[in-house]
Amino acid sequence: MATKGKPTVAVGVLSLPAVLAFASVSIPIAALQLAISVHLPRYFASSIGIELAVVGAAFGLVRLIDIPIDAGIGVAMDRTRTAFGRYRVWMLGGAPILMIGLYMLLAAPDGVGLGYLVVWLLVMYLGYSGVYLAHLAWAGRLAPTYDQRSRVFGGVTGLGVVGAMAVLLIPIVMGEAGYSEAEGVRAMIWFIIAAVPVTAFVVLASTRETIAKDHSASFKARDYISLLTRGNVLRILAADFFVTLGPGWMAALYLFYFRDSRGFSIAEANILLMVYVAAGFAGAPFTAWMANRISKHRALILNTTVYSIGLSALPFLPPGSFAVFVPFMFALGAMQSGFTVMIRALAGDIADELRLESGREWMGLVYAVINATTKLAQAGAVLFTFNFALTAVGYQAKAGAVNTPEAIRGLELAYVVGPVVFVMIAGSCFLGYRLSPSRHEDIRRQLAERDAIAAGANLAETLAGDPQFPPARS
Repeated sequence: MATKGKPTVAVGVLSLPAVLAFASVSIPIAALQLAISVHLPRYFASSIGIELAVVGAAFGLVRLIDIPIDAGIGVAMDRTRTAFGRYRVWMLGGAPILMIGLYMLLAAPDGVGLGYLVVWLLVMYLGYSGVYLAHLAWAGRLAPTYDQRSRVFGGVTGLGVVGAMAVLLIPIVMGEAGYSEAEGVRAMIWFIIAAVPVTAFVVLASTRETIAKDHSASFKARDYISLLTRGNVLRILAADFFVTLGPGWMAALYLFYFRDSRGFSIAEANILLMVYVAAGFAGAPFTAWMANRISKHRALILNTTVYSIGLSALPFLPPGSFAVFVPFMFALGAMQSGFTVMIRALAGDIADELRLESGREWMGLVYAVINATTKLAQAGAVLFTFNFALTAVGYQAKAGAVNTPEAIRGLELAYVVGPVVFVMIAGSCFLGYRLSPSRHEDIRRQLAERDAIAAGANLAETLAGDPQFPPARS
């Protein structure tokens, strides 16, 4: 959308193959996100024999340690300038660290202590941050326009469904072949370890990178702290926290709830979860399409509302009725995939607004602080559900444990009420949001004009220092 009376800045449209090639690294990232949310906490508690409180404490502690590290990575990423690129070097460095962390978690012996989990979870998250933040910030710079940004993040989220589906299918296939649940989890981790270097290479080999110019000569540490005083930044951080906490809370309780309350086997619950995740194929592009018609923030508000209504209906569905649950899980999954698309696309727009005001690149740091709120919410989901919600209602998670009807009812309330409240808070964060498509087009036009002026000045300085081009005489 062009601003009235001002020219639109022309930007080439990325082809679908280019979007998919760039999005490929979201396959192992999405697989890891689902494994962390659903399978790894249960794996350590049920198969390795670690107490629930220890598992919750390990995941929570690592996220708290990792949050300031993410901010440091974001700052360093925005200041990186190499011939190889800005975000390329961080993706290239993060991939092997992520693989090492995953391997050491895979090698955890039975009854391992808190220290082992904390150390290798932290290594895993450091590698994850390097790859994931580089991918997000690169996506924001790769797709500078309001509409293209929705399209690229729709592709990233949609293709991430492939990784999430793999994580769900692997334990199902392993179970049918006679392997245990623990062996299925180990197989999905090996899949992620193998997919990380392959997809990172595809991205690095196929996608261009343009480093945005900085126009401010003075930039101090307190300028970064001031980021947290910006209204739109606070909106996106609060929305991301709650929109992650809701589904993360649900994910942490998912297998317990669908087995003990809804009467499904682990295999059936995984198939329903697969339906939920597969819905991202439809939900991500649909949300991107809708955002380009009603605006991104309104699309997010709509998604959170529909999601909350659908989740509230689950306790009233007949237990064990697979066919009845399928359409509800599909609708929930479609709406949840839209959360990620909109939060990431909105963050890129806000980073552009900050760059116009300050003259400096903020893309990496904006995605770093959002990743920090995401991790904080994910840690809170595991910590609060395992250490408080389940403990408070007397629910026993250990394999073979028998729970009382009161404990099951407590599990049911925890599963639904928490996510509904959190997700609705997330949607309300964007009531009154003013960074419209026309406003963003005007921001992008001004940035393009400023970049063109800076490029002209740099060329003039270069020519002035070349003896073949002496200065003009007055």
